[in-house]
Amino acid sequence: MDSAPETTIVDTHRVWCDGAGDIRGGENYRPASLGHPRVWMEIDEKGYVDCGYCDRRFVLAGGAADEGTVTGAAA
Repeated sequence: MDSAPETTIVDTHRVWCDGAGDIRGGENYRPASLGHPRVWMEIDEKGYVDCGYCDRRFVLAGGAADEGTVTGAAA
């Protein structure tokens, strides 16, 4: 598997990304200014999906692309 800028392990087939990463909360939190528009994606038989805006890769835990070497928070 080629290397993605950021990889997140998830436990659902349907995921979303807004490009904000782990930047959440705080009095200055402004979701629209942190990344890109929220997009919903579906993980298919490959076991992963890449965000078309920021290239973050979402890997389904236990799926075809889960090599057991990447850790991350569920989306």
